[in-house]
Amino acid sequence: MSATISCETRSIDEVLAMVRAHFGGQKSAHILSDVRLNDSERIMMLSLACYPEESERRHPYGPLKVEAGERKRDFYPYEIAVGSYSPRFVEAEAAVACHLVQGDIEDLLLRLCAPDASGRVPTGACTGEEDWIAPVEMCATYNANAVELARDLALSWVSLHEKQSVSRIAGTPLEALHARVDAAPSGTRVPMKGKSELTHSLSRETVLKALAMPPATLLDALEAAAVPDDAWRAAEPKAREIMELLRQLGEAPEGDGPPAFSAKVTSPGHVRFLEEHAPFHVRRLPSGGVMLATHPYRTLWPLWADALFVLGLMS
Repeated sequence: MSATISCETRSIDEVLAMVRAHFGGQKSAHILSDVRLNDSERIMMLSLACYPEESERRHPYGPLKVEAGERKRDFYPYEIAVGSYSPRFVEAEAAVACHLVQGDIEDLLLRLCAPDASGRVPTGACTGEEDWIAPVEMCATYNANAVELARDLALSWVSLHEKQSVSRIAGTPLEALHARVDAAPSGTRVPMKGKSELTHSLSRETVLKALAMPPATLLDALEAAAVPDDAWRAAEPKAREIMELLRQLGEAPEGDGPPAFSAKVTSPGHVRFLEEHAPFHVRRLPSGGVMLATHPYRTLWPLWADALFVLGLMS
């Protein structure tokens, strides 16, 4: 918490007691911890920080922020093993790289936002960027209540229109976000990153229509839009072959196993394929919440845009 307030312990109770005794003002709390990821079973060093209101005014870090590894790229594989005598398949290698991290990303977000049934964290998100940006421009979002799923859209619009940090307004009640969108002049639009003319911006009217839509209908539309595209489906058979090779190598004694060599999966071609084709996951959680997720190289906006278009809400 500062140069003079620190401890090294395995006791969560001791950590909580220290934070509660000193937190506030300009003192933020930072915790470093080794965590075993549920999906890959990798051990990673995580840095978790909690910032007080005064700190937020100086820099919008967000109320709770976790970073994986010393650098964000430590989270992604730089290379994977592929068959020695096979031609290179950039798309399949990118798909494998996605499979290797996607479960961990979703696991981390849920363990931070929903470690138990308390629901005390109403919303959260994951990104490859440094700050909490508009939810539809993140790679994953969590909402404790699926009924408020449209919060992601409203929060994004208000943040982009009013030029406000999401971390400053993330806890705003949905009704208040609705009122702020409604108060904007008719026809107001905010710029978005999209391929088509339709996805270059998001209108006030589209957001208001989405907020008026039954939440179940909106969630159904997002699920329907989260279908892997043709390019991803074409890459999957070869990706499954590579995944099987990785499984065999993982189970074989050191030095044994099928012949293979290491292939880098960070080329512009790999990155571009993930940016354009990584699949979307829409997860209805047993708690009643919902999580939307994709690879960090992509954003959730294409998923939202497709769902809104199908519902006839894009304008």
